[in-house]
Amino acid sequence: MSTAPTAPTALARLRRTPFWVQIVAGLVLGVVLGFTARQYDVSWLTTTLDTIGKTFVQLLKLAVPPLVFSAIVVSIANLRNVTNAARLAVRTLLWFLATSLIAVSIGMTIGLLTDPGHGTHLSTSGLKAPADSGSWVDFLTGIIPTNIADAFLKVNVLQIVFLAVVAGAALLKVGEKAAPILKLNEALLELVQTALWWVIRLAPLGTLGLIGKSVAKYGWDLLRPLATFTADIYVGCALVLFVVYSLLLRFAGGLNPVRFYQGAWPAIQLAFVSRSSVGTLPVTRRVTERLGVPSEYASFAVPFGATTKMDGCAAIYPSIAAIFVAQVYGIHLGIGDYLLIAFVSVIGSAATAGLTGAIVMLTLTLSTLGLPLEGVGLLLAIDPILDMMRTATNVAGQVVVPVLVSAREKTLDRAAYDNPTGELYDTVA
Repeated sequence: MSTAPTAPTALARLRRTPFWVQIVAGLVLGVVLGFTARQYDVSWLTTTLDTIGKTFVQLLKLAVPPLVFSAIVVSIANLRNVTNAARLAVRTLLWFLATSLIAVSIGMTIGLLTDPGHGTHLSTSGLKAPADSGSWVDFLTGIIPTNIADAFLKVNVLQIVFLAVVAGAALLKVGEKAAPILKLNEALLELVQTALWWVIRLAPLGTLGLIGKSVAKYGWDLLRPLATFTADIYVGCALVLFVVYSLLLRFAGGLNPVRFYQGAWPAIQLAFVSRSSVGTLPVTRRVTERLGVPSEYASFAVPFGATTKMDGCAAIYPSIAAIFVAQVYGIHLGIGDYLLIAFVSVIGSAATAGLTGAIVMLTLTLSTLGLPLEGVGLLLAIDPILDMMRTATNVAGQVVVPVLVSAREKTLDRAAYDNPTGELYDTVA
């Protein structure tokens, strides 16, 4: 006697729903709930949305210290398995610098053409400078921790990267005697990435909370006076994300850009909603390998990119923001100032550290130019809206550089690149 098949449960149906559909649903529902909370002054709904969003971000940040440390230690230690490792590392860093220079040039051009600070009619009275203002002295002295525990407890990613680089180089030097330490870091990396995949599956819910809270708290009130600035950031990021990267893939790598976006889209999409390059790292690495980049090289390039390659947060955003702040305060910027913006953006991008927000990089740029740090306060309210597009651009750049380097080194699996198939989230329960 045959039994009729049981109907799938709601959870099973949810798992079979494409992940991008889940995220879009969370985005739309978040806007609706946020608008409802603001329109009808539903305080408990605003609080709930805020709590959901904060919890999701906190879960991502919880994984940052062990993920960054173990990923970089393992990637450096495994460079001994990579042919021409030194040349690959140098070429990767050069491509990081080159694409950052292109991005900051686009940002400054857009800012000069649109004058985002003119006609904003925003009051600067009562604004205070950030408690922790960035400067070159803070940046350089802050790289080396005074206390190893503090670097992890305070989630100072730049210091964690420094410690990881030193530990990875030491593992390379010691060799076989350090094999147990390397195995421990590999096991830690696997454990953290598995736990982070579970958090990533909560991205639709996190999106609902983050977007809903922003709409409920600010609505569109702050977007009106900052409309030009907001549009500048999105247009600048879109130009880099879709035009610059496409041209580089086509003419520098001889690759079909459409295939790149097919393969990289899950990471770009997750970066947009999570606003964290480091939190997106497991997906970024997986899509990079799916696009045909050798895993040994990807394990080095992707973690370093997640902490230092920030075309959105460290190039486009601070360049346009510096022009905006200067115009609001009536300060003239000369050619030397624009060259300083380019220098800070290209060299100081590690200061953004792959976490949500780009306030450190912005304060570093403003302090270098001698602009009022109080200007940061003008932009804080809409920062979450801007950060989504910035982070998506960051992550796309973190994938495109390893692909370009591999293509030029003739190590890219072209068959895998031309057929980036498979659902990345199928293995995550």
